[in-house]
Amino acid sequence: MSIGRHPGDLGKLGLVAGLLVLSALLVLVPANPVEVAVHQQLITLPRVADPFWVVLTWIGSWAGIAGVVVVTSYLGWIRVALLCGGSGALTWLVALLMHQLLGRPGGHPFPSDEVAVVTVLAVVAAPYFGRVARYLGWALVLLTGVAVVHLDLHLPLGAVGGALLGWGVGLLCHLVWGAPGRKVSQLVVFDELEQAGLAPISITALRHRLLQPREFAVETVDGPPLRVKVVRRLSRRAGGWYKLKRLMMLLDVQDEPSLSTPHHEVEHEAYAALLAARAGVRTPEVVLACDVSYAPALLVMRQVPGRRLTELAPEEIDDALLAGVWEQVALLAESRIAHHDLRAKNILVDERGRPWLLSFTFSHPGADDARRAQDLAEALVSVASLVGVERAVTSAIDALPVESLAGALNSLVPLALPRRIRAQAQRGRYFLAELRETLADRLGLPIPGFRSPVRPTTVLGLLLIGAAVYLLIPELSNTRDLIGALRHAHWGWLAVAVATGFAAVVLSSISVQGSSRIPLPFWPTLQVQIAAAFTGRTTPGGAGFFGINVVYLERLGLRRPLAVGVTLLNQAGTGAVAVVVAVIGVFAVGLSGTFTNLSLPGWQLVVASAAVLLVAVLVLLSPPGRRRLLPSVLEVSRELLDTLRHPVRALQLFGGGLGYLVVSGLGLAASLAALHPHFSWTAVTIVFVIGNTLGHLVPSPGGLGAVEAVLLAGLGAMGIPPTAAVAAVLLSRLLTYWLPVLPGILMFRYLQHRNVI
Repeated sequence: MSIGRHPGDLGKLGLVAGLLVLSALLVLVPANPVEVAVHQQLITLPRVADPFWVVLTWIGSWAGIAGVVVVTSYLGWIRVALLCGGSGALTWLVALLMHQLLGRPGGHPFPSDEVAVVTVLAVVAAPYFGRVARYLGWALVLLTGVAVVHLDLHLPLGAVGGALLGWGVGLLCHLVWGAPGRKVSQLVVFDELEQAGLAPISITALRHRLLQPREFAVETVDGPPLRVKVVRRLSRRAGGWYKLKRLMMLLDVQDEPSLSTPHHEVEHEAYAALLAARAGVRTPEVVLACDVSYAPALLVMRQVPGRRLTELAPEEIDDALLAGVWEQVALLAESRIAHHDLRAKNILVDERGRPWLLSFTFSHPGADDARRAQDLAEALVSVASLVGVERAVTSAIDALPVESLAGALNSLVPLALPRRIRAQAQRGRYFLAELRETLADRLGLPIPGFRSPVRPTTVLGLLLIGAAVYLLIPELSNTRDLIGALRHAHWGWLAVAVATGFAAVVLSSISVQGSSRIPLPFWPTLQVQIAAAFTGRTTPGGAGFFGINVVYLERLGLRRPLAVGVTLLNQAGTGAVAVVVAVIGVFAVGLSGTFTNLSLPGWQLVVASAAVLLVAVLVLLSPPGRRRLLPSVLEVSRELLDTLRHPVRALQLFGGGLGYLVVSGLGLAASLAALHPHFSWTAVTIVFVIGNTLGHLVPSPGGLGAVEAVLLAGLGAMGIPPTAAVAAVLLSRLLTYWLPVLPGILMFRYLQHRNVI
């Protein structure tokens, strides 16, 4: 057995000890009412199951310890019998000692010796019997805890203390005596290879990175050297962050199928490597894939002498080698296998200069066209990161069919590539954009169009959030009065509100025109902004607005950096106008006495503002901020100042942004006029500018929820009655903001059909 000690157990032991001490301190104070209530509820469980609960408490006594020792000894598990007997007796004695030191009033000792004994037996025995036994053991601990509380032997805190005591003693046992599966010794690998008849002579552990599979080099008696990979944990797992990004992504890409166990992963890699070798792909020969008892799974392959592609100097990577790499990638695609990990380090160059493909952990046999296109995109990124974009694209075009390369264009975006692939592209912010544009230019193809960022999950989430917001907001006023106000609303003013919503889109397109140094056509730009009303208002943070405008500008011939710069400049210009209007407007309207119900905190507001400013400065001055954020901020600031030197562009950019804000604010005022005729139109417009600016800082689609809250607060400060304020905000948002989404959907499909986006 592979017996060893795991450093992580020491950290767990410290945590358990701290929690046990905290629980012991809580015993010294009167029982918490919550604990007493839980105790009383468990006591009232049906008495018909009492025999079952009593049997569970027997397992946590000397009878249970003796029974485990007898059974494991009979089955030949002498080590398990000795460890369970010793650790169980030690736990029982420590529990009795703590009973004497921490007696609790009411006859409820601390901790529960029954729970402690069951816990230590489960913790000590679990590594010898596998994952299922560990889960069953902890389930037994939970049931025993319920039993001792139901039978009025201990309070809930005593059951928790018993579990902590047993867990701690079990961890201490693993640290002192070791446990199976905690390390992979060379002896275990040597023994497994010897049993397989491979006749090993010597074995050498190779360097490895944390959380990566360990590898060993093995010399055999009558054969070539072997390379052994030890897989301790699943590599193919997608975390919560990855899944969250997929919900927000703007492209359809293929998920990586999950695997169940490390042994399953080893078998999968061996299967894919065998299929690839049969198709003519050069990959090391698979010798053995096995699941070792009490140790991680092993994958044994013939070792090919050579160096990884990342270990070669740029001048050593000649055209013949690049052609060989693309030949192997083409063979892989012809055999319908997607490698999905074509990093440069997984390409081995042998002593004769021939490339070999390694590590089929993430592979997918029977891949469709989309998977194979993504695979080719990953290979392009890997090769370009070493030899540059021009050489990578030239060599790929010379070796691969145009159809395959055209399919890869769609996957040359950050969200379509795994992090392990993107991490290779450390050649600048626009490396992927340069690679995609260069490939499109050389193939004579347009840059891939923008795809809808809205998925069924996005629509469902937006509807749920919208329903919650628009059902809760009316609760701020009398619902019956609100319905009555909506029934008697002036339809003429509502029509004006609708018109302002569409007029704001026209002014937004003028602002976009002023953001570009290259003249943009008015009508196509207006059409794109109508479509952006759909893509931008239904995505978190307005990601769809950026995406559709960047693709539109790329289709007009702008390089990716320029297209991104135009979009950022447009947002910065509109934001700058909003800040100026908000500051001047608040002071002007405030002097007029319009905000009759406004109350601001004094020093609290100053401290909060200073804290926000300090955090922003620290973020910008931090190493990541100086590397990523500060250059963008400085670049956009320079562009804003440069725009002022061109009167026409300045008028378009800042005038369009001002017009968009003012007209949208008039939409709120028109909605309010349909319900409440007496108010200041200027003040309402200022309230809208502030609410729209602050609300969109919240990363919800269209600032949903946040914008409504700020607008209601502003109208309330003006003295608008709650019923009129709530009705006006709801009508304004529906008529001026969400209604243009409907023609935006139709325009989006039209522009896609015309290849404008």
